[in-house]
Amino acid sequence: MNKQQRIKKNTEFQRVFKKGKSFANRQFIVYLLKGEQQEEFRLGLSVSKKVGNAVARNRVKRYIRQAFLELKDDLLPNADYIIIARPQAANLDFHESKKSLEHVLKIARALPKK
Repeated sequence: MNKQQRIKKNTEFQRVFKKGKSFANRQFIVYLLKGEQQEEFRLGLSVSKKVGNAVARNRVKRYIRQAFLELKDDLLPNADYIIIARPQAANLDFHESKKSLEHVLKIARALPKK
């Protein structure tokens, strides 16, 4: 992910939380804000200390970033996504994480149903 595809600032997070919509399953919560004037999607990650130690949190973040890289052609291009990982996400491997993210993104209508 390049720097234009990241949400880092607190004000940007708060804007997505307030104006966007949330969708969830057991492992992830997705906040989605559509209709921005940008050519690529942007991604913000939040992984709490409840998920595990630093190694587990970084692994979850790597899995989420990789899943978004693999799904980038199917995602809505002009949207902001914030992913919040729940503690159950620490127990998943990459394929389970990707499948869970696909599920919640289909609920949010950010991915076309196949």
